[in-house]
Amino acid sequence: MTRRNPFDELEELFDRMQENVENAARMWDPEEFEGGLPRPGSAGMSVDLEDTGDELVLTGDLPGFETEDIDVRMVDRTLQISAERDEEAESDAGEYVRRERRHASVSRSISLPEAVDESDITARYNNGVLTVRMPKREPDDRGTRIDVN
Repeated sequence: MTRRNPFDELEELFDRMQENVENAARMWDPEEFEGGLPRPGSAGMSVDLEDTGDELVLTGDLPGFETEDIDVRMVDRTLQISAERDEEAESDAGEYVRRERRHASVSRSISLPEAVDESDITARYNNGVLTVRMPKREPDDRGTRIDVN
């Protein structure tokens, strides 16, 4: 009969604690923080909005998402972008199998400086970059007549 070494269990516990500390350290990347607060755009989606003259072009970073995870909508001259995904990671460490699940979501609402033709908006997603092209709408010089009752 072999005797059980009580320090083996203690060593296993320290290994798991070290792994948890390393995982937590990766989550709290110091480059994402400025003065103790998250930098603008670090918790969400970074975007550029460019006026090319005849259209507005939005370019946004959405790494790790699939096309079907992304929802783009135009509501009252505001472009709304949201994306959601579920992640799973597995690792084998000796006799333990660890499985981690994570849900990631981002959303942004961008007010547009000019009216756009909503029927001609196109969106393309390639290599983690979303590009939305929004042709500008010609201003209606006549205005809109409003009936008075």
